[in-house]
Amino acid sequence: MQTQYILLNRQMPGGKWQINSPQSIQKEDFIEIKSKLPDNPKSHIRFGIGIVISYLNATNENVKASLENFLDFSEETDTPVIIQFDGENWWNLYPNLWNWWDASIEGYDPENRYNVEWYGWSPDQAIKIAWRNWGRQIRILPPPNLMSKLFQDLCSKKMSFIVPIIYEWWKALPIDKQDLFIGVKVGHESSIGVNAWYYPDGNRFLGCAENEDPTYGLKVEELPSRSVIQIGYSAVRSAGIKNDGDITEADLAEVIRRHLEFLSFEVSKYGIPKEKLFTHCGGWKKGELLFNSALNKYSCPGWSFYGNLAYDPEKYIGQIIRNMDNPAWSAVEWLYHNSSDKFEWINAIKNTLSIPKCKFLCIYNWEGICGSESILEAIRHIVQYS
Repeated sequence: MQTQYILLNRQMPGGKWQINSPQSIQKEDFIEIKSKLPDNPKSHIRFGIGIVISYLNATNENVKASLENFLDFSEETDTPVIIQFDGENWWNLYPNLWNWWDASIEGYDPENRYNVEWYGWSPDQAIKIAWRNWGRQIRILPPPNLMSKLFQDLCSKKMSFIVPIIYEWWKALPIDKQDLFIGVKVGHESSIGVNAWYYPDGNRFLGCAENEDPTYGLKVEELPSRSVIQIGYSAVRSAGIKNDGDITEADLAEVIRRHLEFLSFEVSKYGIPKEKLFTHCGGWKKGELLFNSALNKYSCPGWSFYGNLAYDPEKYIGQIIRNMDNPAWSAVEWLYHNSSDKFEWINAIKNTLSIPKCKFLCIYNWEGICGSESILEAIRHIVQYS
């Protein structure tokens, strides 16, 4: 039977692992997970660890040192790993791409408005600020125009630096340890208007106290705007899809499809085979077109699943899986947060791993579940009896 993996993600914003602090990644972090979730040699399911490399929010020096620590400890502790590349959610170190409005800050250039998202068809409607909710609402930089040539060129340059580090480590592993490299993920819940959204007249809040911000957030099932101000005009225009009229769900899904295909191709150039290359796409409403954006010829598809989606992913991606010719798929970001009940967790994990061609599920995140003995018991049960 093909090996499957239950992975624990350890690196989140504000968490223990910080890519700009390579020393924060320690061997003891691997040992902790292995002690609480030991492998069962008789099972076809193994435990592993995932990390997110936000390559536009960390220096090359720190990315390299963090990756080397992570990969070395993988080999030393015999822990399978997945590495995720995120260039979408955090790009603070590149104001020369996003700063189009503030001459007092490094990188200022009015032309940078073409590298960020817009709330209309005109560059005069470029965004200065956006919002995200990963547990609580925060202000963030304007999201990148995923179809901007300058943005894509930067991502391509970063891949040429990062991917060879991983590839050379993998190929240098002893034959009996090469399966420690599960693969690489590209994208990070890729979507438009979800992990970075825009409120009405949002730019004016840049000069206001944060407690004056609206807080009503998204309604993710209300497509295509998710119940806030529609964005995506910059990417749709840059992609040559259209430059007037209404933005549609199909327009946004096509941008994300091209974005993930571009990233997958860039990674594949450095020797990562299709079966070890996964996309990370969003998708929140049954039947929404975004689910299909995860598929391309260079990689295997992956999606986020939380709550009800995590309990029954087949309902959302079953038809896609049945029709695809990709060798695998994965629940690249997964958390059943509805309950900590042991048996509900067992069912949720089984429901996911039992879908044909599922390579792994990656639980987000370790710090959120490691204190729940019932959840840990559920995960151990799956491996013990599989």
